[in-house]
Amino acid sequence: MKTKAHIRYKVDGRQVPGVTTIISILEKPAIHYWIAKITNEGYDWTKFRDELGDIGTLAHLMIMAHLSSAKLDTDDFTRDQIDRAENSFLSYLEWEKRHKVLPLLIETPLVSKLHNYGGTIDLYCELDGRKTLIDFKTGKALYDENTIQAVAYSHLLNENGHKVDSIKILRIGRGENEGFEVKTIANTETGWAIFLRCLAIYELQKRMKKEA
Repeated sequence: MKTKAHIRYKVDGRQVPGVTTIISILEKPAIHYWIAKITNEGYDWTKFRDELGDIGTLAHLMIMAHLSSAKLDTDDFTRDQIDRAENSFLSYLEWEKRHKVLPLLIETPLVSKLHNYGGTIDLYCELDGRKTLIDFKTGKALYDENTIQAVAYSHLLNENGHKVDSIKILRIGRGENEGFEVKTIANTETGWAIFLRCLAIYELQKRMKKEA
């Protein structure tokens, strides 16, 4: 499958928004710049986006399958997509070799009853003996919304009884030109404050549509 099944998060039977949906209200100037660049180079940016998205999805699936010892079906992907996704996967394995990783939760949906939102955790594990949230990203760079997203996930874990000692984002490039990066989020207060404001705006916009 090229796309992950859309998860519906519910609190006491009522559907609540997911983290990705909530932070989608943020302006993303880097995306507009990228679209303009790709268009100026003569490419259809939507096809370019979808191709990169498929590679990223497959790389993510490879890592999840590895962590859960599951078999992965790649029939829906092209040979080039598989090759580029394997570059990402091998980069992850090189990083993993230098650490002790004990998975506790893998791609697990959680909800917050306190704040009425949901999200799916990529990996919650013991990393070198510390309870760690790891969020996987493929691409050339990390952005502010990645930090906000990871912080929101950490609050989901905490509320559901899972202690979080460390939050890390692993940016795994799709080739040598995109590199590999590990970001540790030490200060969560600002990211959490921004997320709560996004959540409030999201709910207000939803209410305004009903009132129109």
